[in-house]
Amino acid sequence: MDLEPVKSIRIYEDIVRQVKALIADGRLTSGDRLPPERELAERFRVSRTSVREALRSLQSRGLIEIRAGEGAFVRDVSVEALIEPLALVILPHREAVRELFEARLLLEPAIAALAARRASREEIAEMDRILREQAREVASGRTGMAQDSALHAAIAAAAHNRAIVRIVNALVDLLGQSREESLLTRGRPRRSHQDHRRIMGAIRRRDESGARRAMLTHLNAVERLVLGSPAKSAHAERARRSPDRKGRRR
Repeated sequence: MDLEPVKSIRIYEDIVRQVKALIADGRLTSGDRLPPERELAERFRVSRTSVREALRSLQSRGLIEIRAGEGAFVRDVSVEALIEPLALVILPHREAVRELFEARLLLEPAIAALAARRASREEIAEMDRILREQAREVASGRTGMAQDSALHAAIAAAAHNRAIVRIVNALVDLLGQSREESLLTRGRPRRSHQDHRRIMGAIRRRDESGARRAMLTHLNAVERLVLGSPAKSAHAERARRSPDRKGRRR
């Protein structure tokens, strides 16, 4: 494998990018074993902690499988798992972004409710770990974007539905640039962390309706920042503009 030294500030994301490129190019295929953590750290010239974070991210996206005592292996990769490049086409179109947010508003509150019902103790502990890490990032003046993505992926995984995990990861990837822009707004990283704490509090209490409401509130706030207007159903907006049966605008 041809790997280059990592130069990005967000180190783990550069590792993820390079591994995804190798998979997309066919240089890593289903069943291939990745080099051990120590070797990857040496070849990327980064710490093993950064490698570990990258491997967790790749696993949450369904690109690799980590087997205890054996290592990390490339999974049978579907098209949606490599969907990020599609964002370059979709994101310039405001209506498309609005519709992606609408999809999140329909799916993620219900997913949070499922996570409140189904999450194991281990999964809740992992979400709490991510939340603590996000708190440290935000306190250091950073956006906490990596932890934001990881938490949403962990909540989806706790719903114990593989189709849901794939859909949410695809949506989060497609909206990555918009979400990052929202986190650059002054004070937004702290508020996002507070939103996540409320979501996690409800999941921890097994409060399905509370988790649903907290996630909906969080997503509405992000959409308002990205689109510059209160969250509105794209469906409802099109219906308002279209004529009714008597030819009148609604």
